[in-house]
Amino acid sequence: MNKLIKFLLSFGPGIFAIGYTIGTGSVTSMIVAGNEFGMDLLWVLFFSCLFSGVLIYVSGSYYLSTGETALYAVKKHLPLGKIIAIAIIVMVGIGQWNSLTGILGITSNVIFEILSLNFPALEGYKYQTVLGIAILIILIFYSLLIKGNYNIFEKVLVFFVTMMGLSFLFTLFFVLPQPTDVLMGLIPKIPQVEGAGILIAAFVGTTMAAATFLSRPLFIQGKGWTKADFVTQRNDSIVAALLIFIISGAIMAVASGSLYGHGHEITHVLDMSKALEPSAGKFAVSIFFAGTLSAGLSSIFPCLMIVPLMLGDYNSGKLDVNSNRFKIITAIASFFALTVPIFGFNPIKGQIFSQVFNVFALPLVVLSLLVLWNRKNVGLPNNRIVTNVIMVGAFVFSLIIMVNGLRDIFG
Repeated sequence: MNKLIKFLLSFGPGIFAIGYTIGTGSVTSMIVAGNEFGMDLLWVLFFSCLFSGVLIYVSGSYYLSTGETALYAVKKHLPLGKIIAIAIIVMVGIGQWNSLTGILGITSNVIFEILSLNFPALEGYKYQTVLGIAILIILIFYSLLIKGNYNIFEKVLVFFVTMMGLSFLFTLFFVLPQPTDVLMGLIPKIPQVEGAGILIAAFVGTTMAAATFLSRPLFIQGKGWTKADFVTQRNDSIVAALLIFIISGAIMAVASGSLYGHGHEITHVLDMSKALEPSAGKFAVSIFFAGTLSAGLSSIFPCLMIVPLMLGDYNSGKLDVNSNRFKIITAIASFFALTVPIFGFNPIKGQIFSQVFNVFALPLVVLSLLVLWNRKNVGLPNNRIVTNVIMVGAFVFSLIIMVNGLRDIFG
């Protein structure tokens, strides 16, 4: 375990990429996709992780080559850069804060379901208990945030990401899908059923998270990497994208192997437990819930931080975790996160819908990085053909997904 932790800490900023990407939104989207479509949407996950890995690499490499963070560079070098940067901050901020409400809602509900199994009397006090759990969680994380220490953030995320990955991979052994279904899932196709476009948009919104690429230079700055760590940064990007694909694919495969074709409807947190139990058993369901809980807790940190981080990036290109602005904005985000528990909204439906918001900023962020990546005479790598081709593909892909999601929302 010590060797595993040391290995994970050596790829520190990648841990934040996984934390941003795999939260309860990702878990929910993968479960609903596996339940409704089997492995048919695995191709969406594959391309999302491919594009995400390259964008993580490009964002980090640009910083190591130029010393400029993402939004600071957008403001400084792009035409209408200030307007573009502010638009990105607003759209990404709305998307991440919306995600945060769903994350806290599902996480507190998962803890409640676990407690109610052992203390049935709590069922009559569900609202009060869920709200109390949510308040306790957000207070603990806020108290850690205001310490303003990158190393603490990293170690907390390493713990939760490790728990999450091991839990989902362990559960997969109980309900392995057919290998042919996995291979067929890599063939691009959109199921011709109502709601498929929204679900695919939610998929991309959580896997190709714009916040991941924007915050990457800041976390590399916090890690203390320099030009000498260029190869380490590249390897970190590959490991992050690979782990995102493996863990997310495992969640989809568990849902596909145990739920697909049985007519289950996933509308509440407990539905996942009831649907999984007949094929996976109580022990496997408990492990799966531990993974879901870890996924939620690992995402609360980055989501609380994103708006003050982007503002610090825009203003000075520095990692800001100690200022009063950071503490005030994260406090506001903490209060906003309690929306779902306070009003008693359905966290499953709310989480999927919130992920769609993350798609709207994606084309603008990808296009901005593409332009910055092709600046001349600033020390960037000479051979950028492969990354450019993939980034153009990512831009087209993000546009198609955004249009698809909008069509389903308004159609």
